[in-house]
Amino acid sequence: MSVDTFNIVRGLHILAVIAWMAGMLFLPRLFAYDAEQAGKAEPLRSEMQALLREWQRRLLKIIINPSMIAAWVFGVWMIFIHVYTFGAGWGFVAQPWMATKLLAVTALSGWHGFLAGEFRRIGAGTSVRTGRFWRLTNEIPFLIAIIAVLSVTIEWRFG
Repeated sequence: MSVDTFNIVRGLHILAVIAWMAGMLFLPRLFAYDAEQAGKAEPLRSEMQALLREWQRRLLKIIINPSMIAAWVFGVWMIFIHVYTFGAGWGFVAQPWMATKLLAVTALSGWHGFLAGEFRRIGAGTSVRTGRFWRLTNEIPFLIAIIAVLSVTIEWRFG
């Protein structure tokens, strides 16, 4: 496997992460708009909620879920390239910067799972989250992404 293959895999990983992040930054905004429909009069409330829930479903199923899977697949592929092609060995994943990135990606995946669960709760009418909650937590994925990106670009180490 060549460096060119690694660069293609890395580029596809970056594109998948961009799509994943875009979706996870937009979905809470749709949840906020949905929660704020509660005080509206019918039939506008029902019509708007139906539209928002369709957008939420499409965003999850068409963009967020596939891009998360692609980000993980290309990310794991890059790890295997480092370990087996570049000869980094499995100690590579224990380096502080890489371990931090993997923890950040796990946190992003957990937030993704929380959003998917909340989508189901919203659809079932059991969500207790407010528009304010969604606005306050909207930037969580971006904050986690800052940690992941800086870990990779700086490749910091102890000592």
